[in-house]
Amino acid sequence: MLALWDKGFDANAFLAAVNDTGAKFLGRLRANRRTPVLSRLADGSYLSVIGTVPVRVVEAQITVTYGDCSFTSSYRLATTLTDASRYPAPALVALYHQRWEHESAYFTLRHTITNGRVLRSGDPVGVEQEMWALLALYQALRSVMVEAAEPRPGTDPDRCGFTTAIQTARDLVVQAADVIKPDAPGAGTTGIIGNRVLARLLPHRRPRISTRKVRSSVSRYAERQDDGRPDSSLPVTDLDVTILEPEADLPTVSYDDRYTPPADRRRQRVLNLLHADPDRQWHTRDLARHLGDITLSTMYRQLDRWAAHGLITKTGPATYNSPRTQSTPLPPTEIR
Repeated sequence: MLALWDKGFDANAFLAAVNDTGAKFLGRLRANRRTPVLSRLADGSYLSVIGTVPVRVVEAQITVTYGDCSFTSSYRLATTLTDASRYPAPALVALYHQRWEHESAYFTLRHTITNGRVLRSGDPVGVEQEMWALLALYQALRSVMVEAAEPRPGTDPDRCGFTTAIQTARDLVVQAADVIKPDAPGAGTTGIIGNRVLARLLPHRRPRISTRKVRSSVSRYAERQDDGRPDSSLPVTDLDVTILEPEADLPTVSYDDRYTPPADRRRQRVLNLLHADPDRQWHTRDLARHLGDITLSTMYRQLDRWAAHGLITKTGPATYNSPRTQSTPLPPTEIR
């Protein structure tokens, strides 16, 4: 099993939990994640480690052309598929795009299987049981569809119609004909469901590009900056993927707080700055600028968390100071 996910799901504990299940993963790393270069590979990727999980990191620049226009973006992916000869970097970048197909799975569960109806159960135990039944049915039919397409070279399982598969399964159950008979007429090695799916293959998916739009006026994506993406869905005429080799001066140690020496930890570096100038009211952006390896949004979150635990003192909106001692008087504005 290979799990795919978008940027923002690369926490050390989460990666370790997924790896412990035995599943492989391929996910996008956050921009402020620092990955040490342990070994460079021939395809431009490199071996690294995140927390306690050995990974392979692939950095790529992608240029999408649609008509006479184009725009460029970049990916930095981490995967436990560490064999570069078996899993080349360009193939992993192309595979990562299929993470968007989870939307098809949600649509299938909500509309195709249940026909838009709500769950029948009226208690938590029943809801859990019903959800497991729906997921088991979905997984079983998807497995049949993939096994049916595999013997046909060049046939993408995405072209197998889920509606055809579930309607055929319902017909077999309702008619109670040839359900468990292995040598049913017309079944062959693929099975009745597989044969009907292959007979009604969907057309190839059209490569297209669309912008990210949100209707909510308060969303942070409502007024996005111009990144070159079109304002409507358009067909992609060319897709160029360039694997970027790691820079020569990338660090060989991780800046994760739990797996670096105490003197190198981000919190300790912030405390050193606060103690060095105890009278200064440090603004969040100034601290982020001094550290240099953290985004402003992450700095906001971490400072608020440290202040809530009493590790540093919040003196005003987005301003901080060194932790107070009992001998340090409260500022006049805080006296009640």
